[in-house]
Amino acid sequence: MTLERRSIRTLIISRLIIVTTLAVASIFIQLSTNSFLPLEPFYIIILVLYALSLFYLALYRWNSHLRFQGYLQIVFDLIIISIMVYISGGLNGNLYFLYIFAIVAASLVLGTRPTYLTASLAAVFFGVLADGMYYGLIPYYRGETASALSAGLVLYTVFTAWTIFFVIALLVNYLSVNLHRTRDALAAVQHDLEIKERQAVAGRMSALIAHEVRNPLAAISGSIQVLLRELTLTEEQRRLMDIVVRESQRVSQSIDQFLNLAAPGKEVVMSFDLGEVARETAMMLRMSGELTARVEFRVLPEGAPVEFFGSPNQFKQVFWNLFRNSLRAMPGGGALTVTLARDARGRIEIRVADTGIGMSAEEQARVFEPFYTTFEGGQGLGMSVVRRIIDDYGGEIRIASEPDRGAVIALTLPPRPGTVPGKE
Repeated sequence: MTLERRSIRTLIISRLIIVTTLAVASIFIQLSTNSFLPLEPFYIIILVLYALSLFYLALYRWNSHLRFQGYLQIVFDLIIISIMVYISGGLNGNLYFLYIFAIVAASLVLGTRPTYLTASLAAVFFGVLADGMYYGLIPYYRGETASALSAGLVLYTVFTAWTIFFVIALLVNYLSVNLHRTRDALAAVQHDLEIKERQAVAGRMSALIAHEVRNPLAAISGSIQVLLRELTLTEEQRRLMDIVVRESQRVSQSIDQFLNLAAPGKEVVMSFDLGEVARETAMMLRMSGELTARVEFRVLPEGAPVEFFGSPNQFKQVFWNLFRNSLRAMPGGGALTVTLARDARGRIEIRVADTGIGMSAEEQARVFEPFYTTFEGGQGLGMSVVRRIIDDYGGEIRIASEPDRGAVIALTLPPRPGTVPGKE
């Protein structure tokens, strides 16, 4: 259910609660005094409000233009409130505080500008009603409720009500904006917690997988390579054994990623040049055949080292996973650019930009989830490993991408991490 639909439903239910409360209160007050409102018109209004609420519920169920329905409900609420204020005696009554409910409802359902518009309409309706009744243009509903009010008192009451309307609009808008921000922040935190929980599950699985699979796999791969060297094989037999060795290496890499996701091992930390590590990683990808001449690779700025204190091996993992994702996103070639910079506060930003297929908003929201991948043959662990390492250094990761417009992964690292993961 969308937030807009949920807000409209909440407005309808709240109206029913308020109307029921007013109906019950009117009965008690009517029973305790002889000078209260006449029952017939007041209860007719309550019945009309109940009928409108049923109509709104029907619209809510079958109508897709929810914002229009929100405006419609607020306008009808203002009209009903004005009628109730009129019946209660205008300035001699005490029901014009009900305009506040419409203003609050507009803020929760429609947003900032419609809230001020609702406050303005409430001020106009109440001002026209008060002035019309004072100057005799609008007769009192009951003549006995009329009383001589000075012009000063009328103006004072009207301007006070107007001030209250706009102050309430200002306050509820402020609270509503903060509420939406808090809700969005909580949703982001919940998403992060879900990702970390999945990473923890993957970590526990990795320990079991490494124990049960890694040693037998190494034995199989080693044995096949020995046979390749010592036996005389046909071309078909050699091709099949090459497939076994290659797939064994691929499974071994998957196990390594599981282990990296589980927990960092002991790492030797030192001051090193991030640009040099990026170039070394690119060279490894060239040797493996993944980074070809069809991809223009650059590290900027050239010849200007960017020193960082940490583990070079961990940042080789970071660059390896980021580069491989970029290369997979550019099967026909393109440009892969690494930009390194240090800001005035000493923070380091690493930007890895490619000209590949890009990512949708949904893909960006899920890219750090373990086992989520959009690439054929991918394990969905690379970006989880990247996030785990950057989080351990107290850094941040941001993604800017659109489908068919490439992607930019920006990593921000603190000047000097307070604790270095796996430090020896």
